[in-house]
Amino acid sequence: MSVSLSPRARIGAIVEHPRVQYFIMAIIVLNAVSLGLETSNVITAKYGELLLAFDAFALTVFCIEIGAKLIHRDIRFFKDGWNVFDFLVVAIALIPASGPLAVLRALRILRALRLLTVVPAMKRVIGALLAALPGMGSVFSIIFLVFYVAAVLATNFFSDTFPQWFGSIGGSLYTLFQIMTLESWSMGIVRPVMEIHPYAWSFFVPFIMITTFAIVNLFIGIIVDAMQSQHTVEQDSFEAGNKELLAGEAMILAEIKALRTEVRALRETP
Repeated sequence: MSVSLSPRARIGAIVEHPRVQYFIMAIIVLNAVSLGLETSNVITAKYGELLLAFDAFALTVFCIEIGAKLIHRDIRFFKDGWNVFDFLVVAIALIPASGPLAVLRALRILRALRLLTVVPAMKRVIGALLAALPGMGSVFSIIFLVFYVAAVLATNFFSDTFPQWFGSIGGSLYTLFQIMTLESWSMGIVRPVMEIHPYAWSFFVPFIMITTFAIVNLFIGIIVDAMQSQHTVEQDSFEAGNKELLAGEAMILAEIKALRTEVRALRETP
């Protein structure tokens, strides 16, 4: 006995089929490459029309995919954040990019971000990052507090002799951020400061130790912990699904055995 599917279910089965998703993934990658090629004047002069035609084709495919998902899931489509993200990325590309809105043409490359919603591995990583946001917010607060205290101290210590780096709170914050990234921090900033303030190292070295080697590494720990937690949740869900499947199979086997027993009893009855 065949089970007939409703039109919405058929559309959903088609658009969510693995082969269709692989095709969408390939279109996203090729579209990202074509948009990158459009930045070359030489390539655009030779293949500009072909690139624009493929861009229009890719946009058509994305619109058909989003439309099919809307038909299949109805209002439930917007209950999934990934679907909303896909919808917004495609909708931006539909805005007429002419006149003052010509800058929106550059936003077409945002379609490449749809890979985040199509590739399961990328989806898990983004999910882990989102799960880590509360903890990262606490770390951001600690970093801001440390930076603010250090900027006030640096401005008081070095503003008179090095106003180009520490002349204001804002300038000190930017300079300290550069020092935290270890970009030209020694020869470019600290050593010139130490020529006038020999003991300036006692301020900058602890600052680097606290920010670069301690607090920033907290981000890595939080993200790794979030990814591990998400993996554990997925593993538990998978094991729970397997248990339900095994329980269902055991129930079916028990019912089959009971039916066999009844059939055998009926056959033995004269």
